[in-house]
Amino acid sequence: MYKISVAAASMLIASCAFGQGRAIPSEKPKLIVEIVVTQMRYDYLQRYHDNFSDNGFRVLLEEGAVCKNAKYSYSFTQSAPGLATIATGTNPSTHGVVGDMWYIPLTDQNVKAVQDSKAEGVGGFGELGKVSPRNLLAGTLADEIKMANKNSKVIGVALEPTSAVFLAGHSADAAYWFDPSMGKFMTSSYYMPSLPKWVDEFNQKKFPDIYIYNKWGLTKPLSKYISSKDNFDTTAKPLLTNPDNGLGGMLKSKSRPTYEKLMDTPYGNNLTKDFAIAAIVNEGLGKDEATDLLTITLDANKHIGQKYGPTSMEMEDTYYRLDEDIAHLIKFLADNIGKQNVLVVLTSDNGVANAPKFIQKEKIPAGYFELNRSLMLLKIFLNATYGRGDWVKAYHQKQIYLNHTLIEDSKINLGEMQAKVANFLKQFTGVAQAIPASVLEYTSFTDGIMQKMQNSFYAQRSGDVVINLQPGWIDTDEVATSSNSPYSYDTHVPLIWYGWKIKRESISSKVDPTDIAPTIANLLDISWSNAASGEPINELAQ
Repeated sequence: MYKISVAAASMLIASCAFGQGRAIPSEKPKLIVEIVVTQMRYDYLQRYHDNFSDNGFRVLLEEGAVCKNAKYSYSFTQSAPGLATIATGTNPSTHGVVGDMWYIPLTDQNVKAVQDSKAEGVGGFGELGKVSPRNLLAGTLADEIKMANKNSKVIGVALEPTSAVFLAGHSADAAYWFDPSMGKFMTSSYYMPSLPKWVDEFNQKKFPDIYIYNKWGLTKPLSKYISSKDNFDTTAKPLLTNPDNGLGGMLKSKSRPTYEKLMDTPYGNNLTKDFAIAAIVNEGLGKDEATDLLTITLDANKHIGQKYGPTSMEMEDTYYRLDEDIAHLIKFLADNIGKQNVLVVLTSDNGVANAPKFIQKEKIPAGYFELNRSLMLLKIFLNATYGRGDWVKAYHQKQIYLNHTLIEDSKINLGEMQAKVANFLKQFTGVAQAIPASVLEYTSFTDGIMQKMQNSFYAQRSGDVVINLQPGWIDTDEVATSSNSPYSYDTHVPLIWYGWKIKRESISSKVDPTDIAPTIANLLDISWSNAASGEPINELAQ
C-alpha cells in the first residue's frame, strides 16, 4: 500500500474541495443567455444531427433538457409575435403584437411591430432607430428581472431591431441591432443618447468587412449533405453549388462594401455571435450575484430559409455553420463564467413550411395562394355589392383591413360586410377558413384551429377578416417559403435548457413557448411577467 503524508493528503483534499466548489452551481444563475434561432423547425435537430460536431448542438441535446413537443398555440406564426410571446409568456391576443406589421384604421397607417416615431437612431441610420418596445402591451420576463434586482443587466442583440427590442423588454439597459447601410451596430434613443465606448470600438474594427470578402462555400464534403444539390425549393440561383456565385461576388461593390446581403448568409449569425460575446465581456455580464439576461437572436436563418427554402443545401450548410457558432459560444461561457453559473435557453420564433414547389414533387397537396388576383376579385365584388369605393384599405399576411370610415359614412353594418367578405374568400382555392373579426371577438373557442386563430386576434390591431390556408399552402410566390399558419411545421419549435442546475432529460409532455417566461421566473423565484398565461414546466422545477 502506498503511504501519503498528512501535508500531501491535506493538499489533495483541499484541491478536491476547490474543484468541487467550482462546479457547484450558484444559488441563482449569474447569467441567462436566451438564444432564438429564427424560423427553426424542431426536426432540423434530427435531420442534421449526424453531421453536427461534438461541441455545438450535440452538447445541448446530450447534456440539456430537451422539450420535444414545444408548440405555439396561435395562428399567425410570424417573427414579431413569436418574439413577443417568448418575452411576455402570453399570446398575441394579450400582448397585442398580431404580426410583423398591422393597419390602424383610426390613423390610416400601416405600423411595423416596433415602430416608434418618438425614437431616433443612435449610432446608425436614423429611420432604422425609430423603434422601441412601446407597441408591446404586456410586461416581459426581462422587465421582472430588472425590477427584482436593480443591479441586474438586460441586453438584447440581433441583426434586426424587432428581434433585439422585444426580447429585451421595456426596461432593458440596451438593445443593439445591425445597420446594413453602414455596417455597424446601433441602438435607439429609447435606450440611450449615445453608444457606449465599447460598441464604438467594436464598430471601428469593421468585422463585417472581414466577412463580406469571404466566399460562402460548402463546409463539408458534398457527399455528406442530406439535401439535394438540385434546389427544388426556389427559382433563386443556387449559391453553394455555383462556383461563380460566391459570397464575395454578392457583397463586394466597386465603390464601397455593401452589407445588406450579409443578412442573407451565415456570416450574419457569425457577426451577431461576435457582438454578443463582446457585450458579455465589456458589460461584465455574469460577474456578480445579480442575474443578468442576454438575448441573442440569430436572424440570418429566416432570410436564408425564405430565399432558398428549408430543404436546400444553403439552409443545411447554415446549420452546420451555426453549430460552430453555438460551440464557440458554449465554450466561451464555460471558460469565462462557468457552465454551472449560466442558464442557456435555445428556441425559435416559429417554424417554416416546406416550399410548395418541393412537396408537390412528392405528390403532397400544396400550393401558392394567388393573393393579388384574390384581392382584385374581392374589390370587384365589393364594388358590385356596395357601389364603387375604396373598400379594402390593407392586407397584411392573411389579414384583410376594410375602410371603416367609408363603411360608416355609407351607413353599412360593419359586421355584415365582414361576413360577406369572409364568405366570398372561402370560395378561393387554398382557403381553409375565412373568419370575420366579429366572430373572433364575441365567440369563445376552446380548441382546434379556431382557438389558435382567436389567440392571434387583438381587436384594435387585427384585420376585419382573417384567413387560414390549407396545409402546405403559402400566400405568396415571391419567396421560396414562409411561416404564418397554425400547422405543426410552423408551430413546432426546439426548446432546450442547458447549464446551471439543468439535468439531462427528454421532456415529451406538451409545452408552449408561453411557458418559457414563467419557468425562468420560477427558477429565479421572482414575479411572473404581468400578463403571463403559460405555466412553469414541471420537469424543470427546482
